[in-house]
Amino acid sequence: MITVRLLRRITFALFNSQKMAKSSFEYVKKFEVDDSLLPNTWIVVRLDGKCFHKFSEEHNFSKPNDLRALRLMNYAAFTVLREFNDVLLAFGQSDEYSFVFKKPTTLYKRRAAKLLTTINSKFSSSYVFYWKKFFGEEPLKYPPTFDGRVVLYPSDENLIDYMKWRQADVHINNLYNTTFWTLVLQGNLTPAQAEKRLCGTVSADKNEILFQEFKINYNSEPEICKRGTLLIRKSIFNKNLDKNSNIIVDTHDDMLKDRFWKEHSSLLLNRSKETLMYDGPVTDIVAEQINLIKE
Repeated sequence: MITVRLLRRITFALFNSQKMAKSSFEYVKKFEVDDSLLPNTWIVVRLDGKCFHKFSEEHNFSKPNDLRALRLMNYAAFTVLREFNDVLLAFGQSDEYSFVFKKPTTLYKRRAAKLLTTINSKFSSSYVFYWKKFFGEEPLKYPPTFDGRVVLYPSDENLIDYMKWRQADVHINNLYNTTFWTLVLQGNLTPAQAEKRLCGTVSADKNEILFQEFKINYNSEPEICKRGTLLIRKSIFNKNLDKNSNIIVDTHDDMLKDRFWKEHSSLLLNRSKETLMYDGPVTDIVAEQINLIKE
């Protein structure tokens, strides 16, 4: 028969043995690197598709732009903003997306690995999960891969220049791709011939080729292709609740012009609950949120 004293001794021995085992192995935690990001800086997580040229060919993406693919990218990014309120805005084009965290965020104690892996996994899994929503019966042959990086920007000016840089990249790449694929698909050139034709050309030359040879006015191309997509938090008036409701909207504003940043001067202020009024078009993403509010 086990006495109370014996039971206490057994319990004490088990506790000490577990404590010793834990402490003897716990030293491995010292090998972990402290990757906490500097405070009071803008955190940008940028994701890029890996081997997306092959992925787009395998899945029959339209050239030069597949609107299904662009909208899927936007929707995957939308799911990130919807889940993480600390993400202030996001900007995407082609196979890349940048997520900007609010400057004072303390999410995951600002640990770089945590932020990067969480955003990447949410985005990548959403891309796969919502594939059929945008591609219908086109089968997903294999899951895509996205790599990522974390970059810090100390000032508002640095962040604005970053956003301008990424949007300028949209224009450069899209004008080239539009002209390239027009020469191939409509001009009957081989990819090698089209590449040689465009070698050394500037933007004006490409616009001239499109208009003079194919009657294409580049300015008439879809804004989503020319400028990329900005996901931003704004508010709309909710008639049902007789008050403003916060939503995430997808726009294609021109961030290269100072007018955009003047109109959104309060965007970068450290006010976590501040949103801008929105009276733009009701896109699929906006409509989905409005329907949820009504319910």
